[in-house]
Amino acid sequence: MADYHAIAATSRAILGLIEGACPKPEFDGALFEIYQARSFQNPMAEGVSLYLYRLATSSRRNLPSRTGPNGEQYRPPLPIDLYYMLTAWARTAEKQQALLGFCIRLLGDTPILPAGLLNHFGSEPETFGPNESVELIFEPATLQDLSYLWDPLKPNVQPSATYVARMVSIESTVEVAGGGPVQTRAFDLGNKK
Repeated sequence: MADYHAIAATSRAILGLIEGACPKPEFDGALFEIYQARSFQNPMAEGVSLYLYRLATSSRRNLPSRTGPNGEQYRPPLPIDLYYMLTAWARTAEKQQALLGFCIRLLGDTPILPAGLLNHFGSEPETFGPNESVELIFEPATLQDLSYLWDPLKPNVQPSATYVARMVSIESTVEVAGGGPVQTRAFDLGNKK
């Protein structure tokens, strides 16, 4: 049931989860932001950024079509995987590494993001259906991805962790045209004329 807001809702849920659990006395001034590529040119002083650097179709592509409340059929959902780079920022290397360590431990303890969490932080309250969830996996980026990511950002290379949010299904609103009800049957398959 997730619509096109699912990508942004997933990003906000990951950051919201981290912000809500962040130890306040130690990281009291930390910010939590979704970054674009240009954000790395003028990064925050302290906090956590989440950068969506790649999107791919999921390995599970043959999902069944959705049936609406009145029996209408819709095209199958598009299952996608979202590739994120999570970066910790701080004035000292020790604080930066502590913040990154906190983040990866928290996300390791929360490998499944349920619909309630995804909808809680989203701008659209019912983006995900009650039975939907997103799997979050700590997955090191390939060397090619790392060079792609950090090459334009060389002055601001920081320790980061990369994650994949798997099986974010975006539902279609396009109805599949079905045939009408059968009116007559013809049994002349074996007849030769």
